[in-house]
Amino acid sequence: MPKLIKVSFWVLLTLFILVNVIAYNQAYQLTHYSAQKVIKTAKPEQLSMAEKIKTLFTGVSNPRPVNRKKPDLPYTTITLQSNKKLECWFIKHPQAKGTVIMFHGYSASKSGLINKANIFYQLGYSTLLVDFMGSGGSEGNETTIGFTEAEEVKTVYQYIKQKEKKPIIMFGTSMGAVATMKALNDFKLNPDALIIECPYSSLLKTTEARFKILHLPSFPLANILVFWGGFQHQFNGFNLRPVDDAKSIKCPVLLLYGEKDSRVSRAEIDEIFNNLKGKKILRTYPLAGHDNYLMQYQPQWTQDINQFLKALN
Repeated sequence: MPKLIKVSFWVLLTLFILVNVIAYNQAYQLTHYSAQKVIKTAKPEQLSMAEKIKTLFTGVSNPRPVNRKKPDLPYTTITLQSNKKLECWFIKHPQAKGTVIMFHGYSASKSGLINKANIFYQLGYSTLLVDFMGSGGSEGNETTIGFTEAEEVKTVYQYIKQKEKKPIIMFGTSMGAVATMKALNDFKLNPDALIIECPYSSLLKTTEARFKILHLPSFPLANILVFWGGFQHQFNGFNLRPVDDAKSIKCPVLLLYGEKDSRVSRAEIDEIFNNLKGKKILRTYPLAGHDNYLMQYQPQWTQDINQFLKALN
């Protein structure tokens, strides 16, 4: 019996070390973009079982997001100093009703916001499209999936607040929504309105969703991954909770969600929505996933945005 206990101990210790080594590597790959040209790992739901197992041990290929196109409308490139140098595109409307500050999602860049910026322009608004650190024309190769990015949201907001006297609307999709909500909570920002798309309720929840897509047990793997991700970037990943940030947001909010989203559940969205303190509207798109809603719902998205903005005036 003592021998069996000893063997069991060493087996469990070996497994514990192995799981933590894998989780540490996964956390690093997910929060550090590759400066080299690599083929991006497909979405978890698109991987075969063999590919899922390989990815589990080797980590994802995560190329640095680049801007694949430039705005069709006249624009000015602006560089701001935050925790990193940030590159932004400012599209000025000649008779602007206000300015919409736009923040992209994880593993994306500001060029992915151009189509939505065009719609805001048609509705009479100037836009500022922002590259978070590690993306597009901004400095660095890393991301904290919304935590440190909140500081960058503050930097950009303060810049626009000094330059533009008309209403400021903040727009964020996915990670951009998370960073924006955290910035409003942490730095007491006071925009005239907030538009957010598919924010996760907590970093732990969105990590658990990733494991569920892979058909792997989320506990304790997701918890270990969140721990190491935060450790590598010197913050507590378990404290990244937009659902709590929502409790301090009092400006008007338009919350948008795709009902087929496999990364953010409807329950998470409802909890965030219920926690918002000011005037709020929830609009959902039945067949949309965790993607660009313009692909399937451009007319409806435009109508939802237009109605929300008109109600502010």
